[in-house]
Amino acid sequence: MTQAALRAEETEAESSARGSSFYAAMRIMPPPQRRAMYEIYHYCRAIDDIADGEGELGWRIEQLGKWRSHIADIYDGQPPEKLEGLAAATREFGLLREDFLAVIDGMEMDVRGPITAPDMKTLYLYCDRVASAVGRLSVRVFGMPEEDGLALSHHLGLALQLTNILRDIDEDVLLGRLYLPSDLLVKAGIPVNDPLAALSHPAIASVCTELAGKALSHFAEADAIMSRNERRRVRTPRVMSHAYRAIHTALMERGFAPPRRPVHLSKVKLGYILVRNILF
Repeated sequence: MTQAALRAEETEAESSARGSSFYAAMRIMPPPQRRAMYEIYHYCRAIDDIADGEGELGWRIEQLGKWRSHIADIYDGQPPEKLEGLAAATREFGLLREDFLAVIDGMEMDVRGPITAPDMKTLYLYCDRVASAVGRLSVRVFGMPEEDGLALSHHLGLALQLTNILRDIDEDVLLGRLYLPSDLLVKAGIPVNDPLAALSHPAIASVCTELAGKALSHFAEADAIMSRNERRRVRTPRVMSHAYRAIHTALMERGFAPPRRPVHLSKVKLGYILVRNILF
């Protein structure tokens, strides 16, 4: 591949990442790491677009299968030209095949779904695949020690994904999805077979609050791991953590009883978080 083509591929990956709430966090990294993170995000975005697309089930399963083949090609040393940037990042940072495939496995859970009130074990498996697996790819780019990197991926991935679930419950239910775990719903006396009715139930706030508590405990574990590592290696995940902690706080302040107004992180708040982690 020519240098011009490679630069174009990197630009496409950055363009994809630009729409991410993590883009600002990626921008503060040194160029090699930054390019690798763009590629990882671009990959995840492509898989997510298939999962959330409007194509027929068979077509979406077929597209995910093609991505499995693309990953195999990367590790066989014969990547498709459009994935040369991802292949370069994989070689440079030792990214693992199983983590790429886990992301596909997680999105396939959505495709074959919709996921409706999974038990807690299934919910955590889903979060591991769609969030913690991305973390496992990322911490290799950050250059973290393996044990702490794996632990950070686990806890921060769960914290971010559980916060996403709580933020997006009304949006997800329009797609027939309900990620709130059946264990908590049943305990609260909420039927699990009707997502819309579940979100309108008077006890739904208690379920969301309990799940928010689990997210908070994972944030705390992630913070403890980051505090014992070199600041330069965890600057990007710190930004991610602080940004999502702000969303978590806003959700708790708003509450979960219907009607629920949307919660978003303002550019001003994100900018403050970014500057704070760059300067201090």
